[in-house]
Formats: sequence, C-alpha cells, structure tokens
Amino acid sequence: MSSGRSTALHTDRYELTMLDAALRDGTASRRCVFEVFGRRLPGGRRFGVVAGTGRLLSLIRDFRFGPEELRFLRDARIVDAATVAWLETYRFSGVVTGYREGELYFPGSPILTVEGTFADAVILETLILSVMNHDSAIATAAARMSIAADGRPLAEMGSRRAGEESAVAAARAAYIAGFSATSNLEAGRRWSIPTMGTAAHAWTLLHDDEESAFRSQVDAMGPETTLLVDTYDIAEGVRTAVRVAGPALGGVRIDSGDLPTVAAAVRAQLDALGATGTKITVTSDLDEYAIAALAASPVDAYGVGTSVVTGSGHPTAGMVYKLVARESASGDWIPVAKASTEKASRGGRKRAGRVIEEGTATTELLRIVDAGDVSDTVPRGTRALQVVLVDAGETDAAFEGPRGVEGARRHHAQVRAELPLGGYGLSRSDPAIPTVYQEGAPPSEA
Repeated sequence: MSSGRSTALHTDRYELTMLDAALRDGTASRRCVFEVFGRRLPGGRRFGVVAGTGRLLSLIRDFRFGPEELRFLRDARIVDAATVAWLETYRFSGVVTGYREGELYFPGSPILTVEGTFADAVILETLILSVMNHDSAIATAAARMSIAADGRPLAEMGSRRAGEESAVAAARAAYIAGFSATSNLEAGRRWSIPTMGTAAHAWTLLHDDEESAFRSQVDAMGPETTLLVDTYDIAEGVRTAVRVAGPALGGVRIDSGDLPTVAAAVRAQLDALGATGTKITVTSDLDEYAIAALAASPVDAYGVGTSVVTGSGHPTAGMVYKLVARESASGDWIPVAKASTEKASRGGRKRAGRVIEEGTATTELLRIVDAGDVSDTVPRGTRALQVVLVDAGETDAAFEGPRGVEGARRHHAQVRAELPLGGYGLSRSDPAIPTVYQEGAPPSEA
C-alpha cells in the first residue's frame, strides 16, 4: 500500500551522519541486529498494545531517496558525495520480525527486530520509532477505554485535537484496540474504518430555534438519527427531540453536565415519553476513568476525543531502538548492550513466547539466543509472539492496508482475552505478567 511519497527524510540527521562515517571506515557493511522495545510501561499501566506495524511496512517501502531528497542532502552538506551516491540506490534489503499488530507487550518485549547491514538498518530508526511510539500509545489508551466501556460502543472523534496525519493514524490505532468507529473520513477511506457523526452545536445555533434544527436534521437523515440535546436546556431538548422525531428517535447525544446524573435523568425522560428504544451517547472530555465512572449509568455509547488521540496522558509509548548484536571483523556474532544507568539494555537476539496456562497468560518469556539463530521455536506451553514482517526487503502485504487493520483488530481481541484478571485494572500497578529472560535453548521444543 505505497503512498508514492518518499519517507526518507522522516529521520534525524544523526542517522545519516552515522551512515556517512560508517561508509568511510568500512563498518557500514557489518551485519547487525537492532531491537525495538520499551524499558517500562508508561504511567504504571499493566500492558501495552502494539500498533502502527501495518503503516510502518508501507512507509519502509517508500523509504527512497529521490532527486529532491538527494538535492537537499547535497546542498545542505549533511553527507558527502559518496554517501549521496550510496543513498541514491538505497532499498532496505534486510529482515524485520516482530509482534503482530494488536498484540500485547510488556517491559523488554522485542516488539520489532531489524536485521541487515548497519547501513541498511540504522537509518530506519527514527521512522520506526515515530510510528510505533505514537500508534502504540494511542492503542494502549484505547484498549483501556474499551475495557472500561465493557462492551458498549466507542467512537473516536479527536481529529481536531491532533495533527492532520496523526489524526488518521490515531483513528486506525483506536479501531484496532477496540473502538468501533471514527469521525475521521480519511481514516474511513484509507483503512475502511466505519465512520460516524451527525451534527454539532453550530447546527442548532444556525437555526432560529432548536425545533427547526431538529426537524431539518430529521428530514435529512431520518428519525433514526442522533440529536444533540444540550445546546440550551437538556430537558427541553429531549422533549423537542421526541416531539419532532417521534418515539422511534434513534439517539440523543449529551456533551456537557454531570454525566451520570444527566444520563439517568434523560433515560427516565425518554422512557416516560415512550422513546424506550432511543440510545444515549455521551461525549464531553471522556477518558478511561470517566468511562468507568459511567459503568452503572444508562449510557449506550461513548464518543472520545482529546484523551484517546493523545494517549490519555501518555502520548508516547517510550520505545527505543537499540543495537543488540553485530558481526565482528572476523564474521562472528557478538552480543552488545548499552550499560548506561537506568537505560541499560540486554544484548543478543531474543526469541519471545508467552506462557499460557489454562487460557491465561502468566509470563513473557524471552530466550536470548545466538544472533545467527533464526529459528522460531519456543518452549512447550508458550505461544510464539514473533512473525516475519519483511523478508529480504519484501514486506508481507497481509499485514498492510484495510485487511491488515481488520486482522490486527481480531488479533487484539483474542490476545486481550488472555490477560489475567488483574491485567484489566485501570489504576497504577506492576505489569500484568512478569518478563523472564532465559539463556540458550529451551528445555523442550514445541
């Protein structure tokens, strides 16, 4: 699903200056293994959700240095002429394995593993992290809201609180993690996500009175539409809505007030007016905690804006991209790791599996293997977590486009059901399951 637009300059300058220096000293061709992981879960959350993978695969395909990109690098003297010539024919030719989109992750989980020459892999760092950090943050927040909603529909409606492309990506991530629709039409077109929306307060204010606005909306959209009843007085708005649309009115939306109290009063009023089938949708700065507080209220659906598109207080997943193994000058694989205080990493390729006992996840098991070991075996009783996403530079189209989104959404629903009961809590806590590292081969192969 190529956009036809180069993504090559969606990167930090030092990626290319490292490449420039590596081409000079001969280390650019060394085989390397890079790993994307989070050292911790933001905000004391109990799990994270992998999102952005399908988008990223298309962006990697478009990571090409055309005439305009090369001219900029040359004119700005960012790299030398030899590096410009090398970039002219650059195509990622390595291998990317990783967790499926929609999968849960925990501290240390090798969400993506990128293998290729140093030159091949290092210049993808910024692009990979910008996509995975943003989309995974949105998906994690959305999953928590979906848990709080407990089966009631959620609509994403936060486009006006995000950048124009971030809004499209956020709608996609929220849908994967359990939202049922978006207000963003580009997300609907690009990813085949169901879209929703009827009218804002401006519609009511445009007309001479509320009844005229409601009558015009019903004439245009039918009595099954949803009418926004809180522009003036809510009780009067409900009376007017039912008078105009009749008891078959599809729904009312409430965007202000003390929502538990207002929702209860509106439900009672609708029932008294004979509109027992009319649904109540609430909006108004909702997050997972506000949704949870409405669990006992007669609310049928939620619309969430700012909170979901900004990660509900945690706009980045905090993932990093680290070199964990490289070939030596003699061709041997060497595990490498950063030892900085509070930022240490674990060297070596990781083989990831989730221990499942009676349908419930109990452990994130990361087996550290020789970097040359590309087998995909995991110990008996665990679910393998890594799949091949890019092989010899060719992306797996099954993970891209609308089909990839639907697959990720289904996968997320399945794996979220594996969480232990404590994993569904919204308060700050330890990760739902521990991450355990194991050296070498498993005691029993699956």
